[in-house]
Amino acid sequence: MVSESRPLAMLIDGDNAQPSLIENILAETAKYGVVTTRRVYGDWTTPQMNGWKDSLHSYAVQPMQQFGYTVGKNATDSALIIDAMDLLHGGTVGGFCIVSSDSDYTRLATRIREQGLFVMGIGRSDTPKSFVNACEIFVYTENLSPQAEKEVPVADLDVSDWTQTTTRAIEMAAQDDGWAFLGAVGTYLRQLDPAFDARSYGYKQLSPLIKSRMDLFETREPRMGNGTSQVYVRVR
Repeated sequence: MVSESRPLAMLIDGDNAQPSLIENILAETAKYGVVTTRRVYGDWTTPQMNGWKDSLHSYAVQPMQQFGYTVGKNATDSALIIDAMDLLHGGTVGGFCIVSSDSDYTRLATRIREQGLFVMGIGRSDTPKSFVNACEIFVYTENLSPQAEKEVPVADLDVSDWTQTTTRAIEMAAQDDGWAFLGAVGTYLRQLDPAFDARSYGYKQLSPLIKSRMDLFETREPRMGNGTSQVYVRVR
């Protein structure tokens, strides 16, 4: 459930995220709550973190230093996970946004959700499914890039998958007459696939995506008493 007032902690794996997308990442996260904690983790003595330095002051992101003491071990992951658990037990936030494409955060996301808190992830489309499915919502960075405004589908996604998942979601949300409220369909889609996003298939919203396959689905938009309309959909 979306809560605009829910305090969120955004924890960014600086070794595994794109600083050029920080503004869009913050805007996306703000749809699900108020980002009260903003931290980016990495070894700031290394050149690979230079890209983040310009973003720190502009977006009030706190740099968290973590030296790589051992070759081959990701100290950044450990530092982020420890801080996340401190925040979890501190009771000051109502949810987390973990920005990374690393499956190492799968257990962290699962543990937070076991505590009853909201978890969203943001990462590349090649993020392992284990981490994607551990989150309540997962957003691909490809959908947050400037190219996404051109409505270009994420290249490595199977376009046929969305119709199968949507059919299941409609069946779950359907009333006795077979029609389902589109808002409820969207909720079930996220439950079935946390990474489901119309932008992945070249559409900004769910409604035009479904209308692109009128051979499989049909829609109706009855007028309400206040002059607005609601979208309903069913499987043909």
